[in-house]
Amino acid sequence: MEWYKMSTLTIFGAVGTTADGLPVEQRKKKQEKEGENTLSQAKEKSELQKFMQHFNDLLIYVLIFSAVLKGISGDFIDMSIILLVVIINSIIGYVQEAKASDSLKSLNSMMSAQAIVAIEGEKTTVDSKSLVSGDIVFLNAGDIIPADLRIIEAYNFVVDEAILTGESLPVEKNAIVIEQDAGLGDRVNMVYSGTLVNSGSAKGVVVEIGDDTEIGKISQHLKSVEDSVTPLIKKMKQLNKQIFFVLTVLIIGLVLFSLIYRDMTASELMSSMIALAVSAVPEGLPAVLSIILSVGVTRMTKQHAIIKKMPAVETLGSMGVICSDKTGTLTKNEMEVMAVITATQTHIVEEEKDEAHYTELTETNPMIRKLVETSLYCNDTKITYKNGVREIIGNPTEGALLEWANHLALVEEEQTISKIPFDSAYKYMATLMNVEGKQYIYLKGAPDVLLSIAQKQLVSEQIEVLTLPYWEEKMSEQAKKGQRILAAAFKEVPLDKTYLTHEDLLTDMVFIGLFGIIDPPKKEAIEAVAMSKKAGISVKMITGDHKDTAMAIAKEIGLTNYQHAMIGADIEKMTDEELAEVVMANDVYARTTPEHKLRLVQAIQKNGQIVGMTGDGVNDAPALKQADIGIAMGIKGTQVTKDAADMVLADDNFATIISAVKEGRRVYDNLKKTIYFSLPTAFAQGLLVVVSLLLDRPLPLTSVQILWLNMVTTITLSFALGFEPLDPTAMSKKPRDPKENILNAYAIFRTAYVSILLATLGFMVNDFLAKQGSSETAMQTTLIMTIVCGQVFYMLNCREIHKSALNKGLFQNSVLWLSIAVLIVLQALLIFAPFMHNILGTTRIDLNYLAFAFLSGLVVFVIVELEKLLTRSFVQ
Repeated sequence: MEWYKMSTLTIFGAVGTTADGLPVEQRKKKQEKEGENTLSQAKEKSELQKFMQHFNDLLIYVLIFSAVLKGISGDFIDMSIILLVVIINSIIGYVQEAKASDSLKSLNSMMSAQAIVAIEGEKTTVDSKSLVSGDIVFLNAGDIIPADLRIIEAYNFVVDEAILTGESLPVEKNAIVIEQDAGLGDRVNMVYSGTLVNSGSAKGVVVEIGDDTEIGKISQHLKSVEDSVTPLIKKMKQLNKQIFFVLTVLIIGLVLFSLIYRDMTASELMSSMIALAVSAVPEGLPAVLSIILSVGVTRMTKQHAIIKKMPAVETLGSMGVICSDKTGTLTKNEMEVMAVITATQTHIVEEEKDEAHYTELTETNPMIRKLVETSLYCNDTKITYKNGVREIIGNPTEGALLEWANHLALVEEEQTISKIPFDSAYKYMATLMNVEGKQYIYLKGAPDVLLSIAQKQLVSEQIEVLTLPYWEEKMSEQAKKGQRILAAAFKEVPLDKTYLTHEDLLTDMVFIGLFGIIDPPKKEAIEAVAMSKKAGISVKMITGDHKDTAMAIAKEIGLTNYQHAMIGADIEKMTDEELAEVVMANDVYARTTPEHKLRLVQAIQKNGQIVGMTGDGVNDAPALKQADIGIAMGIKGTQVTKDAADMVLADDNFATIISAVKEGRRVYDNLKKTIYFSLPTAFAQGLLVVVSLLLDRPLPLTSVQILWLNMVTTITLSFALGFEPLDPTAMSKKPRDPKENILNAYAIFRTAYVSILLATLGFMVNDFLAKQGSSETAMQTTLIMTIVCGQVFYMLNCREIHKSALNKGLFQNSVLWLSIAVLIVLQALLIFAPFMHNILGTTRIDLNYLAFAFLSGLVVFVIVELEKLLTRSFVQ
């Protein structure tokens, strides 16, 4: 309901209450009917369900089925090894991706614990959970609003609604009926659950509780938004389907071929099919991908980007649009004086100015000196530092004046004699001060009020007649920059004056000047936006703040399409299809609600873009969860936002996102290299089985030996590719097309010919050793070494997919050479350790056998490098 449009009596009638509150019995009946003032919780999956999800994969099903068949045939050792591989992969995935979805719990924790209500005319403290519609609630400074209330009385009542609306300044509230339609941030006669009372006091009637509050609506949005599937997960599922399809066709074809053309027993046929399944499925690939993503997570943590879901690392690399909240993300979330206007000039405040400059300014410019005095002496705010973090106790705007004045090194003896506190009814604050033996009245407030009071102005050291058109022009200039304008005035009074009244302000006040105040953009945000443009990433500002402020900040940070900024009311008039058509052409959206932000993210996604969404308030949480990559602020962000996000910026720095994008692009490139490496080596082993069946030859390797090749060598060598550095040109390229398949035409070509090459070399070595009269175990051991050497050299090829692998980066990746050293040790155990002979059926072989294996690997390296040289101009 539109409570803000209703009178107090109308609301009382609608919720069945009076100014004295609800009777006890009526409250009890309402509590039974309406339930608790809490947010409903979604049913969460158990840890067991989360773990079992990692078995839900086509290729895992193939391995489990193969293990079952091994068990049925009585080969329990092979069955145990296959199942162990499956379980290890699932454990790695579960541990790395485990993420508690606590966002709804955090929303509940933001709600007030207790509230003071009127029950039959008596003030009573109750549990906030027991609140019902119609309760009359009393609010004071420091309180957390316990429910959505319509204000019926207010006294200098100011509420910080930033977590809900995104507005950078606290909002003055009143009880006046609003007749026209108003957005959430403009409903000044309403207060909302979870927001904070900044100052003053008020009385309100509860109109919404629990899930029906604004914070409750956010909770419902969070529950309705399903966890998005990252591009990497989509691609891997697609890849698994492709492998499964090829494998199924091969198995069916080979079974039919064997039944028709080969005289094989059921046991032999089943053993051959299991060997084919185990060989063609790259069992180690999921574990390797998890490890590479985990390395990316660690790297990002060092750069202050905390990743909560591993696949988000790769998603960052493909992000094409960043939707950013303004306050606290692109801006400092600290109000600052940006301009000081006197009767003679406009001073642009520059942080770079040193203390000597400030001292000179106050000593030589009497107008600036009086502005400094007004900022210091007509001010109720204090600035403290806790653990190195600035904290303003009081009004942020007054804090900005105090911060500016503190820089100007003013040293005076002063004493406060009397004060008129700020009140929204008259929109100013005044103090009577004794300064250096003289008495002054200092006045600060809304410029229109002070200009109507003052008839004179300070010009250098002279007092002249006020020139109103000049000040109106200056106010207009600063307002266009999105600045909030405050004015200052003063007058000298007799020393015997001891009390200050409003009447004292009506005569002889001298107008000093104006302050232009704004929450300024972070310098690093300006740099990061420029870097985003270079990397082909569009930045869009989506804020709850005012349109003019948003446009001014957008211009300053370098956004392109800000001139025609849209507001929430514009979005509400559009269908989802209409919004999707215009969303990419505009970079600024102001006065938005949580629902608007959610719709904007969905509209951008409809344009086929990978979307990142940043934010720090509760109002950002649904959009963060909907986005492909949700990014929360770690310092000033609410716990709700952090829980809904995929990544948390520990330093609240927008520039950190760009550093994370670099890492994301590096991770994707290395994942691609890993897949280019893993598939041909796995398929080569499958070819050994397929060709053996077609030519009616005995299987060259057992299932356990194939598993050894797939798991040990793949994990060892592929892991090394995860440490390859980023291509120097990566951040000057546009984000890759999210529809791009990992297995494009070139990847299929590379996989096919390298698989055939490795399998052919394996057969050639095997046939040569057979002619030499070598034992079966010696031939199997040598074949394993041949494929391993081929993998080692092919891994070196895969350092660069298209470029030559023989470059200066070859020796920069120390992990690569360490992984080869570890593999050598493992293969030495395979050859020389008796216990490995018993487990894998291998044996000791001579140096000349190893020479065949090494030469085979060298042949692979040379052929692949020649192929890259020939095809480079066609595939890049």
